Amino acid sequence: MFSTPLPAELRPLLERLLVQAQADLSGSDLETFSLRLERYLPDLHAGLALVYPDVEGLLEGLLPILTAAHRARGADLKRLDAHRLLAPDWFQRPEMIAYVAYTERFAGTLKGIEERLDYLEELGVRYLHLMPFLKPRPAPHDGGYAVMDYRAVREDLGTMDDLEALTAKLRARGIALCCDLVLNHVAQEHEWAVRARAGEAKYQHYFHMFSDRTLPDEYEKTLPEVFPDFAPGNFTFDEASGKWVWTTFNRWQWDLNWANPEVFLEFADLILWLANRGVEVFRLDAIAFIWKRLGTNCQNQPEVHAITQALRAVARVVAPAVLFKAEAIVAPDDLIHYLGQGEHFGLVSDTAYHNSLMVQIWSSLASRDVRLMSEALRRFPVKPTNTAWNTYLRCHDDIGWAIADDDAARVGLSGEAHRRFLSDYYSGRFPTSPSRGLVFQENPRTGDRRISGSGASLAGLEQALEQGNPRQIHLSLERLLLGHAVVLGFGGIPLLYMGDELALLNDYSYLEESEHAEDNRWVHRPHMDWDKAARAKADPASPEGRMYHGLLHLIRVRRATPHLHAALEAQILEPRNPHVFGYVRRHPLGNLVALYNFSEEVQYYPAEVLWQQGLSLPHDRISGQLVPIEHHLVRLEPYARLWITDEV
Repeated sequence: MFSTPLPAELRPLLERLLVQAQADLSGSDLETFSLRLERYLPDLHAGLALVYPDVEGLLEGLLPILTAAHRARGADLKRLDAHRLLAPDWFQRPEMIAYVAYTERFAGTLKGIEERLDYLEELGVRYLHLMPFLKPRPAPHDGGYAVMDYRAVREDLGTMDDLEALTAKLRARGIALCCDLVLNHVAQEHEWAVRARAGEAKYQHYFHMFSDRTLPDEYEKTLPEVFPDFAPGNFTFDEASGKWVWTTFNRWQWDLNWANPEVFLEFADLILWLANRGVEVFRLDAIAFIWKRLGTNCQNQPEVHAITQALRAVARVVAPAVLFKAEAIVAPDDLIHYLGQGEHFGLVSDTAYHNSLMVQIWSSLASRDVRLMSEALRRFPVKPTNTAWNTYLRCHDDIGWAIADDDAARVGLSGEAHRRFLSDYYSGRFPTSPSRGLVFQENPRTGDRRISGSGASLAGLEQALEQGNPRQIHLSLERLLLGHAVVLGFGGIPLLYMGDELALLNDYSYLEESEHAEDNRWVHRPHMDWDKAARAKADPASPEGRMYHGLLHLIRVRRATPHLHAALEAQILEPRNPHVFGYVRRHPLGNLVALYNFSEEVQYYPAEVLWQQGLSLPHDRISGQLVPIEHHLVRLEPYARLWITDEV
């Protein structure tokens, strides 16, 4: 939709490439490849030209990778490509629900996942993100993000054959598999790093290696620290090579040099190889960090988006069923570029995390005030219509309080004070707080205190169960269902984090594992409780049953609500009541107005807002009832969530 026709000056290049392609492809394979290469060559060439001087030479080196992968792609995957090309909005539709889990904690192994597919299908899952399963270095390995071999699976999880068997079974059920692809770094045990340490010049150019501290010291002047507690600084001295190596995250995670076109070719080959194993979605991990520029924080540089555009075009030529998801937890004005702005509009990642929505949900649950949330989300940049946000309430990571000072000031708050309040509230230090979160990576210099904890423990369920307080148990579950309703109803791809559908609590057993004890994020990475899952289905009145059935109902309503198609944007309503968050989604079938009460008290909202949106007979799709209106005011029960359309 957003690509340009093949410019005349690229025609000779295309013809040369197609002549070369005839050595590897023939018949319908050659015809399909030729059509796609012509379609995506402008995007590919434009992306490469912004980064690499010898574009034509790079394309000639890329061509054998493309043709070999196209020839090797299985018939089943080629049918999927054809289907997705005919339905390019497949990932934007309301029936798209994602589930995020650690393989070993959900089902033990990849084969174990196969045995749990009925559970996922019953929940409505159409997209399964298995946390890092490619072969990492021996522990510690940053939860699997220090990859030693991109072409092998962790031995304890299975084999690459097991992965292919699993993706085939998922595909048969209409479930796409998402794989973490770490772009910024590899483990120091990766073959490239091993050969660099041994002195091979070719592989030393795959990394940022320095003979002395002169340049590293210059870079450090503007670089932040990602893990100041256990990985201070951004460079590590490697005794084997006698050089300083760029290591943003940990000393054993070596940053790659994407200015080297050989690195681009390696990853183009890896993406296509994994796509041919059945991976349908690539989570581009640490993508914000891949380009280094002196005098900057080395994040969100323009070359990042040019490289992503080129990699996306590579995937489109061979495996158009594939999606890219940007793992960029950055400020909104930077984030929108990962979905494409300006010359990259709609040409980079297909989806990106809406971290701000998650942060604002927890912020409003703590304050019972939605004015900051409304202000921050109203000012969010508009995304390309061929992309989708990944919306979520919790994930495997900590929560960083990304509250912009300007947004806070516009609603009369101090950003610094509000961030301090949120850290206090969710760590249970604030008076009356029911939360049981843990402070992660406290930075005394900046005052930054991130929070670990499961959604249920942050919402107060852990404390309420300990106290045996029925009212607080009820309110904590209502908070969780409210948060999930926002995530499911905002538009995008909702990500359900494993165990949240059962309201699993913090798991403190991580303290007994030497590998995890120093990283309290493992408190919200529990093992799946299958006994609790069975109880949830059998006993809808239990806490886990109320959570499971409440969430399942929201998912079923979402699937039947076309207004939630991700191509559309949620337009934030003025908060006519400081406790009620609202937005409108405009659709050819009529408008949908969503209202959420972020307090434990009954609230009222002007009904005229509904009438102004053309809702003459407002009907709540979640309850299946007419919206309760008293004296021209909508009545919202504590933690009410309403998706309102005209009754049909």
